[in-house]
Parts: sequence; structure tokens; C-alpha cells
Amino acid sequence: TASAVSQQLAQLEREVGLALIDRSQRRVALTPVGRVLAGYAGRIEEELSEARRELTRFTELLAGPVSIAAFPTVIRHLVLPALATLAERHPQVTPRVHELYGAPALRELRLGGIDLAIAEQDADEPVPTHSALISHPLYVDEYRIVAPPGWTEIPRAVTDLGGMPWIAGPADQACGQALERLAALHGFTPRRAHVIEEFPPTLSMVAAGHGVAIVPSLALLEVPAGEVVVTGIPNVGARSLSVVTRISRARSG
Repeated sequence: TASAVSQQLAQLEREVGLALIDRSQRRVALTPVGRVLAGYAGRIEEELSEARRELTRFTELLAGPVSIAAFPTVIRHLVLPALATLAERHPQVTPRVHELYGAPALRELRLGGIDLAIAEQDADEPVPTHSALISHPLYVDEYRIVAPPGWTEIPRAVTDLGGMPWIAGPADQACGQALERLAALHGFTPRRAHVIEEFPPTLSMVAAGHGVAIVPSLALLEVPAGEVVVTGIPNVGARSLSVVTRISRARSG
């Protein structure tokens, strides 16, 4: 609880004999002394993780809970198969999957609420960095442009897409970034008729004739044949999926 955290910090300040928290502003922040101490705490955590890794070598036994944050398509098509392999190879590891992604997942990762997060971004975007986190490439998921099966004229080239309505992804997500990139590259302004976050409703909107969409290949694995038209438009790009962990956790294996 907040009060328990406040008590712990007050006790630490009494032990150190210096102010660690600046409470003069509206937003509580670390003092310069607090930042120095936090830096040492991070290095101490890394040393303890290194010690745990060395001890694990004596037993060759991986055990304990691991919390994994991911989003629906990745949970279905990448995490679930990985859980089966994990249960076979390391039965003492207890995975716990959270449907959590984006900035909230990375925040929980930094705070220690989860152990690893699956992150996505348009492959042309730079990988977000943070001093406490490390990213490992996992999977390249190629984009496809899908159209309604009931349309008489299915787009066959990027030049056909200019005036069409789009079922667009949010601007801060990979498919939203891909649409921006594609539009800028080919000089058209996409008409975002709808903005949908998840792929199943996006594909349902396309199937119902409300517009075209950019979706990753993983999202199409469970779509019945003929529900949408997967166009052959080339060079749409891909989203990059990464496993993000805390640096200390990565060093501990």
C-alpha cells in the first residue's frame, strides 16, 4: 500500500540520515541523494541475480514463477506453444500469462510486477530503449492488406488505396504506424473511417464491408477462408515482436 511504502522510505531516510524523497513538488520525486542510492540498489540487484544464476548451474534446475505479459494474437500463436515446450523441459517453472501490452506492460516490467513482456512495433520504427530493460528479437510478422469480399473492385496496388475507407489501428500501435508509413511513402492521406484496437473486430468490420485494413499474418491464422480478401499488394512491411526483460533478469538467465 502507499502508506506502507511511505513508512519504508521514511525508515530508510532515518537510517541514511539524508532526504531521499523530494516532497516539495506536486509530483513526488527522488532527490539527488535518492538517485545515487537507487543506482547502487540496481547494481546490488544485478549482483544478486548473478549469484542466483551461478547457484542454478550447480543444480541445473530452473524453478519458480515467471510472469509473462502479451497480447491476444501472440498469446494464441506464440506463447501457448512455448508454454507446452516449457512444461516439458522445465516442469518446475510456473508461468503466469497476463493480457497486458504497450506502455502499461513495460511499466509493470520496470516495477517488477512481471518478468517479461512481448512488445510489438512497426519494423521501420526504432526500438524503444530504457536503461533498466533489454530487448530480444522474437518474430517478424509480415503485414497483409485485407479487403471486404463483397466489394466489386478489390485493391491490387498501393495506388488503389488512396480514397478507400480504412479500419485503422491506433496511432501508437504497430499497424497504425504501418499505415502512416505506407501513406507517407506513397503520398496519400488515409481516410480513417474507424479506429479499432483488436484484430478480431477489425477483421469483422472488413468482412462487413466497412473498409480495408492492415493486419499482421498471425491475425489471419484463425480467419475462415473467404471471410476477407487478402490482397496481393507487396512491400507493406512487417511488425517486429520482441521479448523485453529487465537487464538484471536477463543476466540471471
